[in-house]
Amino acid sequence: MLHRFYKSLLMAFAVCLMSGCMANSAHKPLIGGIKDSVDGTEERSQSGQTDKKSAKAAVADALEIPAPLKGIPEQMLKRTGYTVSYNSETKLPNWVAWHLTAAHTDGQAKRPRKAFHEDEDVEEPRATDWDYYNSRYDRGHMCPAGDNKWSEEAMMQSFLFTNICPQAPSLNRGDWNEMENMCRKWAKEYGDVYIVCGPVLYKGKHKTIGKNKVVVPEAFFKVVLCMKGEPKAIGFIYKNGDGNRPKGDYVNSVDQVERITGFDFFPKLPDSIEKRIEAAADASEWGI
Repeated sequence: MLHRFYKSLLMAFAVCLMSGCMANSAHKPLIGGIKDSVDGTEERSQSGQTDKKSAKAAVADALEIPAPLKGIPEQMLKRTGYTVSYNSETKLPNWVAWHLTAAHTDGQAKRPRKAFHEDEDVEEPRATDWDYYNSRYDRGHMCPAGDNKWSEEAMMQSFLFTNICPQAPSLNRGDWNEMENMCRKWAKEYGDVYIVCGPVLYKGKHKTIGKNKVVVPEAFFKVVLCMKGEPKAIGFIYKNGDGNRPKGDYVNSVDQVERITGFDFFPKLPDSIEKRIEAAADASEWGI
């Protein structure tokens, strides 16, 4: 009888213990778990609290990356200050994308002593300094050195030839440079902007320079996205030649730039926002 009493007591204790474990398991905090949308993003911390701000930042960090390309060579290269889609046939970037914050518009990093250099992360043949020698083209940055002063490593990487295109000197030092300065102004004004730029190659045979036959683009594009307040976007097309024109002369909608390049920009935006802002090209909204 006493034996049965102790046996029942032990069984009851075991049941209580198991119930307690199940309850504890049910209330364990979730770690990670970022939803793939901007507005509905949530992230659970170890304390079980929802940290929407950090989760939105994690998703927003990819806003500048265009959709994967089809029928075009593409090697993705992630750098400290930007991301490159590299084309092994043209020896150029297909596009270069970066998130420019107000904090990244200035810094102490200086231009390297021997600045331009080969990118050993891509196979040979690849662009070298000798390809540009006596070519009458500048080594034109896509992601500018001026956007990478915040980091010595970022500054050094901005001079890799996978971030460079043959660019008409008057464009590189003139209107293209003015737009780079304008983008930094916007980053300071709005807190941050998302930028994608690169070469435009029209159908037909292209001019090349150097032993490695680096293609000379016929034009260049740049698209800029601002998410502060009411989201807005704007595009630009620059012919690769002489010109000294007002910024407004280069303005296009993002939709127009997509038709010219074949690229899909800002694909992570909700469709309703993407369609609206990519169809517009209001230079006055940007102070142009």
